[in-house]
Amino acid sequence: MFENLNGWEFVGLLLIALLIFGEKLPKVIGDGLRMLRNLRAMATNATGDLSRELGTDISLEDLNPKTFVRKHLLSEEDEAALRKPLQNLYEDVRSDAKQVRDSIDLNAPAEAQREQPAVTRASYDDAT
Repeated sequence: MFENLNGWEFVGLLLIALLIFGEKLPKVIGDGLRMLRNLRAMATNATGDLSRELGTDISLEDLNPKTFVRKHLLSEEDEAALRKPLQNLYEDVRSDAKQVRDSIDLNAPAEAQREQPAVTRASYDDAT
């Protein structure tokens, strides 16, 4: 939930909350946690009721429209037919990338062995 906040931002938010709510902060935190527990319980009850009505096992992730369609409306053959063109394209791009990487790996030792002109103190002094 707070993965995008670093430590200082989190401390800053706590200080702002302390300034806004003052001594009531522990009560506000308790009320917020209680509300969160009630929302989770309602969601669990709703998914239980929905899976009983539909006669299948449904989780909250299944209520995402993309997941629901893929899991409950498409057969495995239909899903495979939809994925096949994209899978072929993915394989083509992957093989091309592998060829490019291999050609770079083959050329890298040759470029590393090229002699670089040595910079001596005399040539540096002449250049300046």
